[in-house]
Amino acid sequence: MKRPVYAFLMVLALAFAATAKDEPGMGTLAGAVYGANGKPVAGARVTSQSADGKLPQATTTNQQGRFFFPDLDHGYYDVRAYSNGAWSEWKHNVEVKTGKQTEVRLQLPAARKKSN
Repeated sequence: MKRPVYAFLMVLALAFAATAKDEPGMGTLAGAVYGANGKPVAGARVTSQSADGKLPQATTTNQQGRFFFPDLDHGYYDVRAYSNGAWSEWKHNVEVKTGKQTEVRLQLPAARKKSN
């Protein structure tokens, strides 16, 4: 009696796995923020959004200057960073793929000096 149940569960699991590959899934957008001096920037604010300008999100870099946006839908995203009065350039159309981690390097310019 156990074998037919086991065989049925195996067929069911294989069928589910086959259909799961065909559906859009989640990926991760990750990377690091570097200052004008080339060193990682801890505490930088990183913003991402879908390439059509929707779904904005923000996070903060860790002590190594790294950031992560987990569980993003497969698609294209724009990302940039901010710290000490300076924004990095946008990285446009960064592709996040299902089951993958996409790495991005963001470079901050020298901080702007406040004028009196």
